[in-house]
Amino acid sequence: MKSRNFKSLLTLGLLSSLTLAACGADEGSDNASSSGSGEDYSIVMVTDVGGVDDKSFNQSAWEGMEAWGEEHKLEKGPDGYNYIQSDEDSQFVTNLNTAVNNNFDLIFGIGFKLKPAMIDVAEQNPDQNFVIIDETIEADNVSSVLFKDHEAAFLAGVAAAETTETDHVGFIGGQQSAVIDRFEAGFVAGVQDVNPDIKIDVEYAGSFGDAALGKQLAAAMYSSGADIIYHASGDTGNGVFSEAIDRMNSNPDQKLWVIGVDRDQTAEGEYDGGNLTLTSTLKGVGQAVQDIANASMEGNFPGGEISNFGLAEDSVGITEGALSEDVIKTVEDYKQQIIDGTITVPEAP
Repeated sequence: MKSRNFKSLLTLGLLSSLTLAACGADEGSDNASSSGSGEDYSIVMVTDVGGVDDKSFNQSAWEGMEAWGEEHKLEKGPDGYNYIQSDEDSQFVTNLNTAVNNNFDLIFGIGFKLKPAMIDVAEQNPDQNFVIIDETIEADNVSSVLFKDHEAAFLAGVAAAETTETDHVGFIGGQQSAVIDRFEAGFVAGVQDVNPDIKIDVEYAGSFGDAALGKQLAAAMYSSGADIIYHASGDTGNGVFSEAIDRMNSNPDQKLWVIGVDRDQTAEGEYDGGNLTLTSTLKGVGQAVQDIANASMEGNFPGGEISNFGLAEDSVGITEGALSEDVIKTVEDYKQQIIDGTITVPEAP
């Protein structure tokens, strides 16, 4: 598979010195296929578990799809853009086949868990174009999109290490995988680079859709002394926010933080006394959806190619959130070192 960067990936929403810059337009691939244009083009996404309102990964992709629809004055539905929700893994093949049968021009699979199902469905439908997010599939009718989540997670680790008052932080992942390993590895490396003596708790929920378990895991971490938890767990992470909010509301004198993931999760940190979202790591899933949909609509579908986006492409990063000015400056310094190659962030724990 050929590797490619979509240079049109635009702003993710960072503030001040952490703002992500817009880049120029991509001219497409010489071997790209033509699939339609204008108001005759339609796209759909098949979600991972958690749904389009998970306030994280799926929602970020859906917001990008909605923006694409608004850009082209299209409506939600079979003739414009839509989503098919997966409530469990066993629905992936059925949902992808439903998208094919509904004659959508471009089908997105949101999440690495859809890979086996998409391999099967893409092989059976060689004239249908697909996009897999967070995985790679070697097929001419599939475009693969990866993000260097470990780089953004490293910055989150730096922010946590610079902010913790207990020298004890935590990480809660969804389902253990190469993708979530990148989040864990980057976060741990960032914390340890600032202060190797900080204690780091690591737990996995085994699910991206279990908020109750996320709350339970967060309760154990906070009770053991952690004052900051970074989650990379989709809808499960809503339980992490819930636990932190309950504790802050019952005891306003303590100071607990949550670091959000995939999109700005400031709104999820609202509680009676303020906001407990320290920062959020961002990945341009929504913008990638828009860019690939636009390229494909113009006849430049990047089939058989891999796009891999990181800090250097202004496609991952973190928000300023509640970070102090000093911490923001430190984070910015580390960010530049990663871009320059002075720091190489590990991808596996």
